[in-house]
Amino acid sequence: MKPIYSPLKVFHCREHLGALISGHVVPPVHIRLKPVNACNHNCWYCAYRSDKLDLQLGSMMNTRDSIPGDKLDEIVRDIVAMGVKAVTFSGGGEPLIHPRIPAAVEMLAQGGVKVATLTNGALLQGPAAEQFSRHGTWVRVSIDAWDGPSYAKARGVSDKEYDKVMGNIRRFAAAGSRCFIGASFIVTRENAAHVADFCRQAKAAGVRNVKLSACVVANTSAENNAYHAPLADLLRTQIEACRRLEDAAFTVTDHYHRMDERFEKAYHRCPTLMFLTVIGADCKVYTCQDKAYTDGGLLGSIRDRSFKDFWFSEENARRMADVDPCRDCRHHCVAHAKNVLLDDYLSLDPEHRDFV
Repeated sequence: MKPIYSPLKVFHCREHLGALISGHVVPPVHIRLKPVNACNHNCWYCAYRSDKLDLQLGSMMNTRDSIPGDKLDEIVRDIVAMGVKAVTFSGGGEPLIHPRIPAAVEMLAQGGVKVATLTNGALLQGPAAEQFSRHGTWVRVSIDAWDGPSYAKARGVSDKEYDKVMGNIRRFAAAGSRCFIGASFIVTRENAAHVADFCRQAKAAGVRNVKLSACVVANTSAENNAYHAPLADLLRTQIEACRRLEDAAFTVTDHYHRMDERFEKAYHRCPTLMFLTVIGADCKVYTCQDKAYTDGGLLGSIRDRSFKDFWFSEENARRMADVDPCRDCRHHCVAHAKNVLLDDYLSLDPEHRDFV
């Protein structure tokens, strides 16, 4: 199986690399579209709504927000017209709750836009599952548990929900779709000893890849490292067991890491802004998923204007240019590895580029 995760993807986008050098705005390559903030689960570690964690993410989020159907259709038309390459439906909330998702997937696919979704999997059935099976590039189900009781404890749902979600995954995988079915496992102290247990079940269900990530529990790298430090040896053993499960049809991606590099930034621009942006259920555009529903991440509102008009406005150009990660983003950043590479690329002396 070829790699599916890499910060090097940005270097395939030549138009955007050129735009970064010239300083003009081009359409994003990829949009994270958050259609609804309601959720049918209540995960204790959810960065958007947890009452057990004091995280910056989601400080402005209203759980009642949902993109109106006609506005979602307008956004989809703009995405197609602008030549955006890919859309991922995500939360906020559980994106498959929004009733217009099947129609939006169909419209995007007919317009040549690749589609994917992050989901808890409980609603991965019926028209939504059929549309992603037919048109989706990938679906990734977040699970973070290994049986009914552990799932119920982590997510505030019935202990029967785990079997329901795994059943949805099995049916989706068995349908023979080209859509890549993956799973996300957020490592916490409660589930760390069962990573391999879940990976064995995921492989048996037809999951193609499991992505392991560290749970973000605080706003500083020191606090996060302190939380995860006791798990290091255990996780090493668990990941070794996971590696023994790998074959041509199943892989495990280890994104479990120390937090230092994701919090402290030495660069003063965020070039990833040109590649990926976020549209929230409040009809506002944000810099990234790590700053969604925060004042610091707000680029502007599209409630009373089209996304296309906003994106190419002077307002948006000024706001993007003003983002300074060293000053503004002293928190966990999923774009950090890409930004480091892009900042290095953009910093090269043009007189010396040819001496490869």
